[in-house]
Amino acid sequence: MLKHRGFPGRLPGTDFQFVIRRPNPKGVTPLTVRERYRDRRAPDKRADTWFLAALWEHFGDQPFERGNLDAGRLSWLFGREVIPAEDPFDPASYEALLKIDEKVARANFPEALDGSYMGNSA
Repeated sequence: MLKHRGFPGRLPGTDFQFVIRRPNPKGVTPLTVRERYRDRRAPDKRADTWFLAALWEHFGDQPFERGNLDAGRLSWLFGREVIPAEDPFDPASYEALLKIDEKVARANFPEALDGSYMGNSA
């Protein structure tokens, strides 16, 4: 499992996890599309924005390996802002390649891609 050095471990001041420390001994947690309802709590929305901002800062528009990125946090963006970068795609692989759909990400989280969000203390 690739460890993304320099990637934030969590949303500052919270328990919203962005990376995992070690592979799951029971098997890889598959990525799934999670429905985001309009009435989600503000902290949940902030975690999505920070995570996407970190992905953009770290990888930009280039494909990246899932590696130690948290499956739960990725699943909130998967299928919309974060999409498979390979075909066939294995949602239960640490080596799976993903990429940011910049057009969708800018439409849904413009503040995450403008380069200033992570500098804010939210």
